[in-house]
Amino acid sequence: MTAETNKGPVLGMRHVQALLIFLNITTVFIGRLNVGVSVVAMTNAETTNPNFPEYDWTEAEKSYILSSFFWGYILTQFLGGYLCKRFGVKSVMFWGVFGSGVCSALTPLFIGFGGWQAYCGIRVVMGLAQGLVFPCIHHHLAKWSPPAERNRLGALSHTGMECGNVSAMFLSGMIAKSAIGWPGISYVSAGLAFAWCAIWFVFAADNAVESRYITQEELHYIESSLKHNEDYHKTVIPVPWMAIWTSAPFLALTLTRCCATWGLSTLQAQIPTYMNGVLDMDMKSNAFFSALPFLAMWIMSYVYLIIADVLLAGNRLSLTALRKTFNSLAFWIPCATLIGIGFLDQEQKNLAIALMTISVGVNSGATIGSSLNTIDLSPNHASILMGILNTAVTVVPIVTPLIVGVIVHEDDNRAEWQIVFIIAAVLFFVGNSVYLYFGTAVSQPWDAEDYLTVKVPELAKVPAIHEAGKGIDDLPRSP
Repeated sequence: MTAETNKGPVLGMRHVQALLIFLNITTVFIGRLNVGVSVVAMTNAETTNPNFPEYDWTEAEKSYILSSFFWGYILTQFLGGYLCKRFGVKSVMFWGVFGSGVCSALTPLFIGFGGWQAYCGIRVVMGLAQGLVFPCIHHHLAKWSPPAERNRLGALSHTGMECGNVSAMFLSGMIAKSAIGWPGISYVSAGLAFAWCAIWFVFAADNAVESRYITQEELHYIESSLKHNEDYHKTVIPVPWMAIWTSAPFLALTLTRCCATWGLSTLQAQIPTYMNGVLDMDMKSNAFFSALPFLAMWIMSYVYLIIADVLLAGNRLSLTALRKTFNSLAFWIPCATLIGIGFLDQEQKNLAIALMTISVGVNSGATIGSSLNTIDLSPNHASILMGILNTAVTVVPIVTPLIVGVIVHEDDNRAEWQIVFIIAAVLFFVGNSVYLYFGTAVSQPWDAEDYLTVKVPELAKVPAIHEAGKGIDDLPRSP
């Protein structure tokens, strides 16, 4: 029975792996992003639980805290891409998340004896641990996802970003207001990380061949659809570094993702401060309304996924056209809404919240639009591409809080926040323009397993790609 007729079970281990990745992303995002609410809670105890210490940190010191995670995160992206190819995804992701959980558990202790400097230090270590994770995720999806299901499984698993955003914003605010106060935010994050590690240890496998629970039917479906050599899982394919570094579609994707991260990281880290300062909202209301845009983002991610499935199944759009269309919606609509937000104050707080919700909710289309594009360009080297891309992207959330700290001297100064939002809007526009011209969802010639061994690399056999139908955007571009 061929891979075309053998679809495997409707629900199988490939879906379990996607669920595990969803839970992984949710867990690490909670640990990563709860700092925005935590800092507000620690510096304004009147709006949370006054029974816990309050700190008088300057805006510059807060900016250091918000960006410090990424000082470590940027250093282990390349390492994560290499280690998962060398030792397998299962062990590397386990230790990455476990290390992140340990850092969360130790955070209140470090703050207690070292203040904001120690807070920065433990966040740097957490960043080092989490930096291993995302290259592993893309490698894992490439190994487990049949090409026909790659967009669906990848998009489903990446909705963990939206779930993590909502949880970090909303639950953190509720915890800070509760009896366990702001230290409880870190303890809950640590508990979730350790729980995920236990589930991952039992059910995860580096590939379908090594899974203890997979059926023969599903194993045959996955392995035959990937169309690789019999010893593929035992072979480390040489990395075509020069071809990667000179690939126009990959370089365009990297710039696009940097622009996207600037806009989104600005909102993720600064919404609690903006709502508390300009809109004059207390922590309980702040927590709910800070989470609202990301709740919309989570819901919209499934709307985008359903629409994508319909369009691809009906051959209405090629995968390249689909990605560019969704990315345009995700980038260009927030251009207008972000500029509008900057002109509103506490008297128009409902409109400000509505525009913020639209900005972030619509932006969820970028997951299908461009986040998964590394797997399109090169399934065999997806972890390496993600390591390179995420290293570049991680510079952005290091810089954005520092720039916000330079621009915004008073939290309630609307004019200063206008500059912050206009910068994000401009970068959204530029990033998508570049992606429209250079981007593609076609697997690149240098993805071929024998690319570095054949005499004429252009003649290397390219693995089958998942396309609903090829259009003019799918034609190879000149380097």
